[in-house]
Amino acid sequence: MFDFADVVGQEAAKARLLADAAAGRVPHALMLTGSSGCGKLALATAFARHLLCSHPTAEGPCGVCPSCRMSRHLQHPDLHFSFPVVRFKDAARSVSDSYVDAWRERMVRSPYFTLADWLALMEAGNQQAIFFAAEADALQRKLALKSSQGGRKVVVMAWPEKMRTECANKLLKLIEEPPAGTVFLMTSEQPDAVLPTILSRTQRMALPPIAHEDLAAALTAMGVPSSETAAMARMAGGSFARAVQLKEQSGDAAYFFDLFVRLMRLSYMRKIKEMKKWSEEVAALGRERQKDFLDHCQRLLRENFVYNFGHERLNYMTADEQQFATRFARFVNERNVMPIMDELAACARDIEQNVNPKMVFFDFALKMIVLLIQ
Repeated sequence: MFDFADVVGQEAAKARLLADAAAGRVPHALMLTGSSGCGKLALATAFARHLLCSHPTAEGPCGVCPSCRMSRHLQHPDLHFSFPVVRFKDAARSVSDSYVDAWRERMVRSPYFTLADWLALMEAGNQQAIFFAAEADALQRKLALKSSQGGRKVVVMAWPEKMRTECANKLLKLIEEPPAGTVFLMTSEQPDAVLPTILSRTQRMALPPIAHEDLAAALTAMGVPSSETAAMARMAGGSFARAVQLKEQSGDAAYFFDLFVRLMRLSYMRKIKEMKKWSEEVAALGRERQKDFLDHCQRLLRENFVYNFGHERLNYMTADEQQFATRFARFVNERNVMPIMDELAACARDIEQNVNPKMVFFDFALKMIVLLIQ
């Protein structure tokens, strides 16, 4: 885990980082940018291991030196993680170190996860994850210490766009002129939202979405049947985090599709009693599966709307979904597609806020009666 070989795709970025390291051109602050799930954090962590390795090779860290053995499980004393957090017990303890065990555990499982995943792991509720001012103080204390292995010190900082001005002001000097041998590796999904004072002190490298072929190969390696990998890779939209989510949902995919088809048919036929039974069935799924189902519905709505344009290469549907679309797509048009999507988003919000799911889904089913005929 955390070798360059473990990073899905992004071969050009890997080659560039290895070449820069071999030539001694590693910037003191590097920001990897790109869409969610494209591998920024995985690549930054692999590069951090390479920089800390005592005997790096042309392909990456050697894997056998003491530094590699420690960093394999993210326990290297000169490898520091910094990430946005929700308020801990007080502002002074609202720092990455208060959550670092959970962070390492999540990273060891897979470095491909979203900010929403991290918020759920912290049980954030309605709180926003940010960098508190205390984070800057904690980093300054860590980096003031001498390297324990006599080499570099590396800070992997995720989502710097969540940094508040107070924290950024404290970090400016540290990022601009870090202690000797210190490297900041930042990963951002919204570089334009990073404070300009921080952004101007970094060298940026943009990562593209992961190629479909690389996603398909990674899914095959995870045991996904070859008959499903191509469609799943296309639906993932260049995000391995999304591809993993689709794999985990694949057992529910057929059931979710059946629920969607039943709702559309019942709404069209205005069978209120059956719609009530349908809403009770969905309400029994549990909150997380309900949210997955709503995501599934949003995707199917988008695909059916796009199907109307008659360009097959723009569609990302399974064979069963495409067969259904031949009959259903004409009911999804420019007049109702956005109102339906808005209702699905409202359902997801209500489920997240623990509104009674029977009420949420029955209300949505009733609204579909009107929306489908627009």
